[in-house]
Amino acid sequence: MSTSEIFLIAMLIIFTGPYLIWRLGRTEYFAPLVIVQIITGVLLGPGVLGAHYPDYYHFVFSEPVIQSLSAIAQWGVMLFVWIAGIELDLREAWTHRRESSITAGLALGVPLVFGGVAGIGMAMYPGWVGAQAVTWQFVLGIGMSCAVTSLPILILLMEKLRIFRQPIGQRILRYASLDDILIWGVLAFILLDWERVGRQVAFLALFGVASAAIRWLMVRIPEPDRWYVGIIWLAACGLGADWCGLHYMVGAFIAGAVMDSHWFDQADMDSLRHKLLMVVMPVYFLSTGLRTNFEAGGVAVFIAAAVLLAAAVSGKLIGTHIAGRILQWQPGEGSLIGWMLQTKALIMIVFANVLLDKALITNAAFTALLLMAVGSTMLTVPIVTPKLARMKEIVFRNR
Repeated sequence: MSTSEIFLIAMLIIFTGPYLIWRLGRTEYFAPLVIVQIITGVLLGPGVLGAHYPDYYHFVFSEPVIQSLSAIAQWGVMLFVWIAGIELDLREAWTHRRESSITAGLALGVPLVFGGVAGIGMAMYPGWVGAQAVTWQFVLGIGMSCAVTSLPILILLMEKLRIFRQPIGQRILRYASLDDILIWGVLAFILLDWERVGRQVAFLALFGVASAAIRWLMVRIPEPDRWYVGIIWLAACGLGADWCGLHYMVGAFIAGAVMDSHWFDQADMDSLRHKLLMVVMPVYFLSTGLRTNFEAGGVAVFIAAAVLLAAAVSGKLIGTHIAGRILQWQPGEGSLIGWMLQTKALIMIVFANVLLDKALITNAAFTALLLMAVGSTMLTVPIVTPKLARMKEIVFRNR
């Protein structure tokens, strides 16, 4: 068969399998479609399909097919991260800066410390630290992976739970937005390359000037043109960030972060995000699954994933509980917010992919992080739903 025919077989599998599992299995309550797509990607990867049916695996996912899928996935996830940057609402966070900074700081800082401790433990054993990593980079990367909240997936889950437009939803969005900035800032710090620091300084200086120019331009052109100019800006920032060693994902996020969401029609933005999840992101999830490797770490991968999950969940809940005590929240409010901020799938996967690309973690560590991200996200809806039913006064209360 030709490469194009095999590529279409792969696409058929990517879109058919997760959809049938999600729809016929009615998994929406504990595993939204995006989670099913990630899990299916893992099952189709070398750790499961490749291990049990190597001939089928190598036939469908040949090198040319993987290259084609990777190219689609790369551009799709850049668009998704760019949208996440645009949707940051820093003005609202600044209006409620004391509450937002305390909550976001503790919700990020405590699981980062817990995850960092787990990372120190992992670094003591071979097979986890990447070939290009200094120990502090590995530990900080693992810690931040435990602290991540995926803003796009959080928005989708809040829409599903019908709290996105409610006061509690907007509060959670503020906290997650501040954490998003810190997440990408820490990633940029981890990726600092002293041999290429001149390039990085030059890129950031040029980016600052270009950002002022793009902001000047965007308010002077009609809204339909802003989308096209924005995509050109995205490609340029991704190229510049990758050229200087910061990775194109960092470029994609900062390309969106310097833009204002009110420049774009919100309905169009929501539609683009949903269509990306339907049309392109399944390919990214499959590509992510193809990078998992259970054999490299064996049972240790699952042990590490369990430890990381415990660090991530307990750290987030303790952090929001402390914030609640400081800010005098009602009983149970910190727990509700802590569980909503557990959604790690997608952005944590992007974060871990960058660490793997830069050889700061191994395939075994990547697999453990992926399992942790899926587990924490799957816990969110089943635990939050009954909490919301019991705490309606908190959902509708303005702060």
